[in-house]
Amino acid sequence: MGANALDDTAKNADLDPAYYNSSPFGKQTRWARDSDNVAIGQWWNAAPSDSKREKPMREWFRTIPRSQAMAFALYTHDNGVLKVTGQCFPLLPAEPKAVTLELQQGGKWVEVDKKPVIYPGWSVHFRVEKWDNTRDVPFRLRLGELSRFEGLIRKNPNEKDVLVVGSLSCNSPKDKERFTRTQFIKNLKKQDPDLLFFAGDQNYVHDEATFGWLQFGMQFKDLMKDRPTICIPDDHDVGHGNLWGEGGAKSEGAGGAADGGYMFPASFVKMVERQQTWNLPDPFDPTPVKQGIGVYYTELNVAGVSFAILEDRKFKTGPLGKIPKMGPRPDHINDPAYDRNTVDLPGLKLLGDRQLKFLDHWVRDWEGDVIKVALSQTAFCGAVHMHGSGKRRLLADLDCNGWPQRGRNRALTRLRAARVTHLCGDQHLAVVVKHGIDGYRDGPMAFTSPALVNTIYGRWWWPKNENPGGGKPIKSVLPWVGDYEDGLGNKITMLAYANPEPLDMQVIRLDSTRENRGDGYGLVRIHKKTGKVVFECWPRFADISRGDAAQYPGWPLEFNVSENDGRRPIGYLKEVELPMENAVVELTDAESGELIYCRRVHGKSFRAPVFKKGTYTLKSGKDRPESVLISHAKPE
Repeated sequence: MGANALDDTAKNADLDPAYYNSSPFGKQTRWARDSDNVAIGQWWNAAPSDSKREKPMREWFRTIPRSQAMAFALYTHDNGVLKVTGQCFPLLPAEPKAVTLELQQGGKWVEVDKKPVIYPGWSVHFRVEKWDNTRDVPFRLRLGELSRFEGLIRKNPNEKDVLVVGSLSCNSPKDKERFTRTQFIKNLKKQDPDLLFFAGDQNYVHDEATFGWLQFGMQFKDLMKDRPTICIPDDHDVGHGNLWGEGGAKSEGAGGAADGGYMFPASFVKMVERQQTWNLPDPFDPTPVKQGIGVYYTELNVAGVSFAILEDRKFKTGPLGKIPKMGPRPDHINDPAYDRNTVDLPGLKLLGDRQLKFLDHWVRDWEGDVIKVALSQTAFCGAVHMHGSGKRRLLADLDCNGWPQRGRNRALTRLRAARVTHLCGDQHLAVVVKHGIDGYRDGPMAFTSPALVNTIYGRWWWPKNENPGGGKPIKSVLPWVGDYEDGLGNKITMLAYANPEPLDMQVIRLDSTRENRGDGYGLVRIHKKTGKVVFECWPRFADISRGDAAQYPGWPLEFNVSENDGRRPIGYLKEVELPMENAVVELTDAESGELIYCRRVHGKSFRAPVFKKGTYTLKSGKDRPESVLISHAKPE
């Protein structure tokens, strides 16, 4: 339908206020007035107030064929429940406002459910109980007779020994391929991941979230339609440069929202989270936070690999007014002589109490699990030195999950207990680190994916003295690997990094097709039987259909999940017979109750390693540590 026909269709239309409320987020603040302007109201009409930024957005909506009004879909299935989110383009008044979910059975399309399109946001959501995950099932979403979108609900790939995960983040719109991601789609279709993980910043359009979400979805729809997809919104998805959720509080925007909370109306935040996360398994604890904003931290099991989705910014403390200002911004530290204790204060939160309770449950619950992986928005350290350009060196950035430090260590201690591998995004710079908690190399491995399109904000790993790190030498083609402290004093071992070239963000912005700006994606291969994990880091413009396609220098990188706990035993408890093969074992400090580890082991017997003197209790069970095997024992 052309623009004139669209105008004729909309002319004199009955504007249902349920779908065409020009202020769906309220009128109390400018954040409410200015939110999602292009996708609300009479979006088909050019508005005199349209900014230079809004006009091309509105024109894009107007040029979309109405046969594509049912834009894309994403899904997951877990524990017998299928959840599907469909996303529509903004609809005309006379067009259907309900979507039918159909499944192909016996070669015919069978209606399963019909749901209304939700406004604001133009999304629609389906939940199917008693889902049979042992077979592939074609599905389609039908928007009346106007538009259809088809995909495939993949069976759970239990028969595969190697599970492949695509790890992607930071999808800059400052790019010539504004509505496509040609090379990404070509490569990833060939690599055929079993699961897609988008770690955040799916869009950077801030107040025009629905436009940005549709832009992202049209870029990646041909991947998401045929495999389970995890999307977790990060700061830019909800209109922030940085986000400290402060348990859902309201932010006044002070110091770049460093006062903590959300600048945009709660209804806007809820819309974004509904669009991006409704398809995830149900939250561990669905109780809303402040302002009625929801939560989505949860677990997804794919073929025996359990993924904890951490939602790490929802409860994090904002730094403004909580700690001394030691840089040009409340969240930046530039003084190398600052006292680290002044920023790591009691009461500051990284993960909230509820999230820690979830992790305590998850690391002990191994039902259906052979390996565990944690997914978060950002990294548990500051593994960067220069921000924005090669002339802007920053000692510490409180936006990363390396702050507050004791919160960081609480989270990593729980991940280490179950030998969890960590995947995240946000930082724009691809890195692999091995975390240190009490000492170097005693914590889990972590892979931060590169920016999909690195034209917004460059970052570089570039030690000031340009020397390799300490500790046992690491064999690598990269010069600056080894043991380092980040600017917050967190211990990290750098294993690989993919710096953009040159050290000039302006050049990178001007040349949107350059092949050395550090953008791309991660691919993670998880070998379920042996525990081997392979991190791959692919440049955006690599053509894997060619035999000579190369990853970034330093990758691929291999390790075993056992290396996610790098502590060295000082002794062992006596060997015990386990109640069954491949049981779960849990070791706790008998006096304090502190969890030392909980993991699945191979064989029928187990000799429990311990890492310091004390008395310990060892439990075991098929999927959970239910039976006491040893109580109040000391290492031999």
